[in-house]
Amino acid sequence: MNPDNKTFTMLKSIAIKAAKKAYSPYSKFKVGAAVIDRTGQVYAGCNVENASYGLTQCAERNAIGAAITGGSQAGSLLTLVIYTPGDRVLPPCGACRQVMHELMANESRVISCCDNDEFKSWAQDEYLPDAFQTRNGN
Repeated sequence: MNPDNKTFTMLKSIAIKAAKKAYSPYSKFKVGAAVIDRTGQVYAGCNVENASYGLTQCAERNAIGAAITGGSQAGSLLTLVIYTPGDRVLPPCGACRQVMHELMANESRVISCCDNDEFKSWAQDEYLPDAFQTRNGN
């Protein structure tokens, strides 16, 4: 399912605002994300770094975690927009792709954008083919 332009523009704006709150003293790279569920509820996240890079939390996973904490059900998240600063669209990391696959709707879209008008959009089977599966088949 592709979001309409109005939804994408709204989610990009929220992701940009979230990026401004990022804690990124090591990379100096502030990333924001916004996700919308089937009810129209929107949740935001930003990256939160740690000196032990393995403990760093990505914006995408923070937005999805906020959605689940806020009451969204696994499988109800329709569109996730990731904003990265600069003039190049960047993809989500592998860990985020697995979390997105498990918690977002089968028909969901993940869209990455930057400071210009460029963006890249993926369906679930495009951003993570051959994903690990849970017992319930997600």
